[in-house]
Amino acid sequence: MTTEGETTTPAGSARRGVLGRLSWGLADQAASSMSNFVVGVYVARSLGVTAFGVFSLAWVTYGVVLNVSRGVATDPLVVRFSGVPDASWRGAVARSSGAALGAGAALGAASVVAGLALGGRVGTAFACLGVVLPGLLLQDAWRFAFFAAGTGRKAFVNDVVWGVALVPALVVAARVGSVSAFVLAWGGSAAVAAAYGCLQSGIRPRLSGARAWVREHRDLGYRYLVENVSNSGASQLRAYGLGVIVGVGAVGVIRGAELLLGPFLALLMGLSLVTVAEAARLLRRDPHRLGGFCLLLGGGQAVAALLWGGALLLVPDRLGEAVLGGVWGAAAELV
Repeated sequence: MTTEGETTTPAGSARRGVLGRLSWGLADQAASSMSNFVVGVYVARSLGVTAFGVFSLAWVTYGVVLNVSRGVATDPLVVRFSGVPDASWRGAVARSSGAALGAGAALGAASVVAGLALGGRVGTAFACLGVVLPGLLLQDAWRFAFFAAGTGRKAFVNDVVWGVALVPALVVAARVGSVSAFVLAWGGSAAVAAAYGCLQSGIRPRLSGARAWVREHRDLGYRYLVENVSNSGASQLRAYGLGVIVGVGAVGVIRGAELLLGPFLALLMGLSLVTVAEAARLLRRDPHRLGGFCLLLGGGQAVAALLWGGALLLVPDRLGEAVLGGVWGAAAELV
């Protein structure tokens, strides 16, 4: 498949192609992180610390489910179908997106059942999360599919569509004034972007191919599944533990502090969207350069983390309160 930014001339053109794809990865993650940041800030300011804590419990649960989907569906796609012929890519995307949609339906049903059993505000939030999980996971699958093809511009446009659809949804949710309304607004707007992804790619997810996809790529899928769930599961257990021991307000405070890390996390995740696909291309084309490629990326991220961590210490209270409202005070103490 001819990928975005690639030409037949080596060296300079290849470097420009890599830089172009990395730029789209950062732009896409900036759009995604900005919409997530806006949701977090809007909920924090609209509902207060305790309700924001309830929303955060649903949010971290989504993070774990998302990493399950990535492990079995989209991570193997990026490793094995980056820069391949178009026919091969399209067939793989149909099955991997079907696997993501199937994971969303199965885990969403489990979330609905768990939410109904729990009851209360927390249970309602989990039930609403279950309803919107299929759309959330399918939207994420399109992003990875586009980056595997080297067309990061399409992933960026898809996230912009999500952000545009999110604006009126948040306005309606604010008028309702409940956590469940915000969960439905956030996930419902993702479903709009997921549907648009089908139009962008011209591919329909094949649920019938989901099982075959998981089986064919289980050697990679299980490894990614364990790694992804271990990382996100730690955050989920921490949130649940805080909610039980201290109260859901403490979960909201932790989430508020995490929002302050947004720009650095956008950089980190934006690079991760592209670098696996680029490493796969580099491994095929010039394997001896892979070590230097990884060292450069890792060193750059470490420097960025240090600089942003230092900048957070200089944020004045007035600015923090303007952004996070009542959540800022406790979150600033954590920083």
